[in-house]
Amino acid sequence: MELAGEEDAFAAREAEAAATGVTAVAPGLATARGVEPERARRLAYTRRVVELVGRCDPDIEAARAVVAAANVDREGTVAVRARDVRGLAGISTTDAERELGSALVERGFGVDLDDPDHELRVYFSEDACLVGWTAVEAVRDFTDRKPTDRPFFQPGSMAPVDARAFVNMAGAEPGARILDPMCGTGGVLLEAGLVGADVVGVDAQAKMVGGARENLRHYVGSGDVVRGDATALPLRDDSMDGAVFDAPYGRQSKIARHSLADLVGGALAEVRRVAPECVMVADRSWAEAAEDAGWEVERVFERRVHRSLVRYVHLLHR
Repeated sequence: MELAGEEDAFAAREAEAAATGVTAVAPGLATARGVEPERARRLAYTRRVVELVGRCDPDIEAARAVVAAANVDREGTVAVRARDVRGLAGISTTDAERELGSALVERGFGVDLDDPDHELRVYFSEDACLVGWTAVEAVRDFTDRKPTDRPFFQPGSMAPVDARAFVNMAGAEPGARILDPMCGTGGVLLEAGLVGADVVGVDAQAKMVGGARENLRHYVGSGDVVRGDATALPLRDDSMDGAVFDAPYGRQSKIARHSLADLVGGALAEVRRVAPECVMVADRSWAEAAEDAGWEVERVFERRVHRSLVRYVHLLHR
């Protein structure tokens, strides 16, 4: 799996939504088993999945030897795409593509760089080279949904790529019911809806409810958004499959009639009542509050957004 971004542990954890046995093996690269192609296409922090041919030292001749010795049960034209992941190997990708392409030509393949039947990917990383055939390309069309381009926008909206990763971690898939109890402009709901989940949003502000509905109509076509209190959700027990929410930021915040601590603690308890999985995002760790609400905290990722903001991503299970 070719990972995107700079945080391999986070990308590998999201990839578990589409595969089993995901293991980071080199910077920017992971191996996995049991990959589900449709789910892999919906990942945010995986660029593509390749069918592994072999692994060797990060050296062009070693990679050529892997290709020359591999059992290749394919016919048609090929193209070789090489990448020096994060510039760690100091490899000429042009030389690598030429050498490995030559090895395939010697085995009887024709080369078509524009529209090949098969694409061989060669990844040179810090201390390893992985060679494989492209199997799945992720659809990473997040720039099409930039918050500022949506029908309804408010400052502070979450980037679509992050919202997609969070909903994947919460179990979004066709037929799953995904909740955002503090939905704001609906960015989380959009990404969950676009992977096929049935979405439910709640927000305390009428303006946000109307705006989230407008955004959902524009991008997804359906979804339920209601005005309500995240600490008293208008939902039955166990009516959701997963939840994602971005808690308000600011240590001195007061939201409506709640203090920030009361709001977050109450929301955590209510979400646990209605869903078995939750991804909660905040500007600090709320792990203790999550445990007090009865959640098991699998992990808390710290992800730097910019100089003055670190997002804490809490993975919670009931």
